[in-house]
Amino acid sequence: MAISKPFPYLPGSLQGHFLLSMPHMDDHNFDHTLTFICDHNEYGAMGIVVNRPTELSLGELFNHLELTQECKIQAPVYAGGPVQDDRGFILHSPTERDWDSCYEINGQLTITTSMDIMHAISNNEGPEQYLVALGYAGWSAGQLEQELSDNVWLSCPANLDIIFNIPAEERLQAAATTLGVNLNLMTSQSGHA
Repeated sequence: MAISKPFPYLPGSLQGHFLLSMPHMDDHNFDHTLTFICDHNEYGAMGIVVNRPTELSLGELFNHLELTQECKIQAPVYAGGPVQDDRGFILHSPTERDWDSCYEINGQLTITTSMDIMHAISNNEGPEQYLVALGYAGWSAGQLEQELSDNVWLSCPANLDIIFNIPAEERLQAAATTLGVNLNLMTSQSGHA
């Protein structure tokens, strides 16, 4: 499978990058997670965990929200992070349509939080590629930088193939492979050189 071109690097920012949890991660919210960073600036960072599917399918979510009579989409809804975990966040490829509440991350991905995109997806009129998550991961100013300094995370440029074409359980190692790292061979002990 071909790997798509990485997202462009924004100087001083991890926007458009993956965060890979290190084996010694002791926070159950992020243990063995791959997080896509949607925004990172001097005020903090925001991302979506892209490898934690829940037991809830999109069809079940859409039926619960009464968006359709009976939607049978079996794609999973993801646990996007511990912040606002009762709110939907849709990470998706760009579309010609403007959604009520969306933020263009770059030319390859957008994040939308409005119900109009959920209606469109439930009627097979949404973006070509999408991942629906409940909740997000958030960091206050300087918090992510400190965690990176403490060796809690690895980072690498993200790509669409890992997010949309690789099974959820393989995404973390697929991202690590782009760095030449096998997470299964890494020690659970951290340190600084």
